[in-house]
Amino acid sequence: MSICGPFDPMYSDLPDTMPIFPLGGALLLPRGHLPLNVFEPRYLNMVTDALGQDRMIGMIQPRPDQRASLLVDQDNPPIFNTGCAGRITAFSETDDGRFLITLTGVCRFNVVEELPENEGGYRTVRGDFSAWKDDLDIPSVDAPINRDRLRTALEVYFAQHSLRSCWDTLADSDDEMLITTISMGCQLSPLEKQALLECTTLYDRGDMLTTLLEMAAHANPKHAHSNSN
Repeated sequence: MSICGPFDPMYSDLPDTMPIFPLGGALLLPRGHLPLNVFEPRYLNMVTDALGQDRMIGMIQPRPDQRASLLVDQDNPPIFNTGCAGRITAFSETDDGRFLITLTGVCRFNVVEELPENEGGYRTVRGDFSAWKDDLDIPSVDAPINRDRLRTALEVYFAQHSLRSCWDTLADSDDEMLITTISMGCQLSPLEKQALLECTTLYDRGDMLTTLLEMAAHANPKHAHSNSN
């Protein structure tokens, strides 16, 4: 089923090149909402330029396995091959010179090449959206998400992190928003978040998310048990 919102871009509207915001642990998924506090000068430039153009920014993670290398440019570390383009859907300025923005996920992309540094100092890439063009459609439910299994895993996760359960609020969401919200909000490793990003179907992402939460519980069972009592 196609998206028909008045502001939602069509496939032909997706940019050939776009700025990227490399941020470890930050996951943006199609139709997800990612709030960002922007304060570094080059990213202030990036947001300003994006607002004057198509409002599109590519969220992508640095490769965590290479950040510690002395040979890596720490300001411009190597990035994963796949990210997600987001559109600025909320924007405000602060008195101390920051931008508060919300990116709404549009479509994943594969990096074709990184372009030379621009005057703003931020990174830009040429992206290929073709492998992920189905992101522009509401996903079909080929198989139902196992909500009971997910809820059990999530309740243990909440207990481990001393968080109040918000399942009752989340449970009213459709399958896509449920999986997207939990995937983006949970404190998973960059590699785990990248794996969730690259899942082909919503069912696969839901199954992987549940498995990751279950693995986290098994990795720290005493802590989970003590917090659940």
